[in-house]
Amino acid sequence: MIFLAGPVSLAQTTFTKPSEAYEYARQPRTEWEAALRAHKQAATHRPPPAQSATRAQWTGDDRKELLAQAQRGDANSQMWLATAYEQGWFGDRNYAEAWKWYKKSAAKGNPDAQNSLGQMYEDGEGVKQNYVLAAKWYRKAAEHVPDLGGAGQGRNHLGLLYLDGRGVPQDYGQAYMWFRLFAGSASKCGPRTSNLSSAAQQMTAAEIEEAEHKVAEWKIRHHDQQD
Repeated sequence: MIFLAGPVSLAQTTFTKPSEAYEYARQPRTEWEAALRAHKQAATHRPPPAQSATRAQWTGDDRKELLAQAQRGDANSQMWLATAYEQGWFGDRNYAEAWKWYKKSAAKGNPDAQNSLGQMYEDGEGVKQNYVLAAKWYRKAAEHVPDLGGAGQGRNHLGLLYLDGRGVPQDYGQAYMWFRLFAGSASKCGPRTSNLSSAAQQMTAAEIEEAEHKVAEWKIRHHDQQD
């Protein structure tokens, strides 16, 4: 799986919103625990309690607390519970439980869960590899506005599927559009634009202009003012 953003100094990192913390959720557990301790928990939709730096996993009480919230139907808790099972924060990884809770959260419209569910299908992680379903869930995540993390990752991953023709017809114009929406107003030579450049290299100037029109139309339809 491709991740565009590299690791930063976690000891000095302060998160101001849950989506920033979630960027670390798919990193190795020890790094994530350090990041989570630094997270300024938001008033709502906050992640589960952090553990000591010396702990390799979370406790049974943490699991019970998060499970109770997830069973009450809280989509964000369902997403965190799925992530914990996928990453093995309770001990062994449990992909079946991860899929179950990602699916519940994704069905409620959580873009982080939708993107993660797409990744499970793309990688064949605990489920039969299915690029069509991966594209379906990436697209659902990608459609969210504003982008608080999961939507952007969904756009990037969907673009990669279009770039390679996996689960969707190969379409450089569509790949460009989704990479462009992911990149937003990022620097033309920044880490968010490497895939955009790869798509553009396969296109004519006229095709790029047409794709830019599609980006503008998408932003109007979705009232996206993030650039």
